[in-house]
Amino acid sequence: MIIGQIKDGIVLDHITAGKGMEIYKILGLGELDCTVAMIKNADSPKMGKKDIIKVGKVIDLNLDILGYIDPGITVNIIRDGERIKREKLSLPERITGVIRCKNPRCITSVEQELEHEFVLTDREKGVYRCVYCEAKAKR
Repeated sequence: MIIGQIKDGIVLDHITAGKGMEIYKILGLGELDCTVAMIKNADSPKMGKKDIIKVGKVIDLNLDILGYIDPGITVNIIRDGERIKREKLSLPERITGVIRCKNPRCITSVEQELEHEFVLTDREKGVYRCVYCEAKAKR
């Protein structure tokens, strides 16, 4: 299968096999008015299998969300057919407005205008805790 080269856009590479569709939905890529190609289970010498997403337009991406969902993703920005920027993501130190605190006693349950904010407490295990009540977030 051949997926053409993009002139201007973004390539999300090294996505863990099977997570491409989740990223597609969370980023709202189905609502874009440009070409979006998703390749599932592509062969990869490093990963065995991986997913790849190509977007035919440069869009704003929340890299914290991407890093939280799949910390191994590589984001490539393409201009005039050339890669001008490459960024390898990792787990973000702080996440705001992405996950919700499930603790019913947390202040975010009462104060609806407060954004749910979590801080990374264990990088190895990928553990995030609420900054208000220290409840552990579900991954």
